[in-house]
Amino acid sequence: MSWPAVAKKDFRDAVQSRALWALVGVFVVVSTLMSYAYVELPDFFGGPTGPSVAGLIFFMAGSVSLFITLTAIVVCYKAIAGERELGSIKLLLALPHTRGEVLLGKVIGRAAVLAVAVAIGLGVGFGVGFALLGTIDVVSLVLFLIVTLLFTAVFAAIVVSLSATTGSTARATTLALGFFVVFELLWDFAPLAVVYVTNGFSLPQQMPDWVFLVSQLPPTSAYFSTLVAVLPDLASEAGAETGAGGIDAVYATPEIGIVVLAFWLVVPLAVGYYRFTSADL
Repeated sequence: MSWPAVAKKDFRDAVQSRALWALVGVFVVVSTLMSYAYVELPDFFGGPTGPSVAGLIFFMAGSVSLFITLTAIVVCYKAIAGERELGSIKLLLALPHTRGEVLLGKVIGRAAVLAVAVAIGLGVGFGVGFALLGTIDVVSLVLFLIVTLLFTAVFAAIVVSLSATTGSTARATTLALGFFVVFELLWDFAPLAVVYVTNGFSLPQQMPDWVFLVSQLPPTSAYFSTLVAVLPDLASEAGAETGAGGIDAVYATPEIGIVVLAFWLVVPLAVGYYRFTSADL
C-alpha cells in the first residue's frame, strides 16, 4: 500500500501553513491564560471545591474542542478539493496510488499535523496549569490526550471527506463551514425546536428521552461524553455531566460518545470515498 507515502508528503506540505502556526500561537496563548485563570481565579473558574487536576482537565476540554474544529477546517478543506482544482491530483494518481489510498493518506497526514498542533498547545497550557497546582495526574492526562487525539482524527476525517466530495475549494469551504455551523453552533436548538412545535408551541416540564440521544450527535458533544466515560472519577469530581440523568435507556450513558465518534470516523470516509472514486477528474 502506498498511503504512507501520501501521508508523509501531505504532512510536510500542510505543516508549512502559516495559518496553522498562527492558530497554534493563539491556542498556546489561550490555553496558558485559561490554565492560569482556572488556578489563580478559583472564585470565577475553580468551582465550589477549588482548583484541581480534574477540574483543569474538563475546564480545558471546551477550548480544546473549539480549537480542533476550527483548525481542522483551515488545515483540511483543501486536502483533495485543492488538488483537483489545480489539476495536481492527476499527477498524484499517475503514481502507484489508488484513490482510496490517496484519501486515507490525506486523512492521516492532516490528522498528524493537527495532532502536533494540539500537543504543542496542550503541552504548554497543562504545563502551566500543573505547575501552578503543584501536582500532576499522569494517567488521567494520558487518557485525556488519547481521547483528544481520537477526536482530532475524527474531525480531520470529516473535513477531508467533505473535501473529497468536490473539485472546488470554494464549495469545500462552504461544506466545512456549513458542517461546523449546523452541528457545532445550531444543533442544540434543533431538538428543542421540534419539541416546542410538537408540544403545542411550549416546552414540556420534562424533555423526551430522545432529545439526549440527538444532542449527542455533534462531534464535540460525543468528545465530551467520551471523556466522561473514560475518566468517570475525574468527571464526578469536576461536576461534569452528560445530561442523561433520569433516562432509562440503553443509550443514556457516556459511552454513547464513543459510538458517535466511531460513526463520524467511518460514515464521512465512506461518503467521501464513494464520491471521490466515482468523480470524473
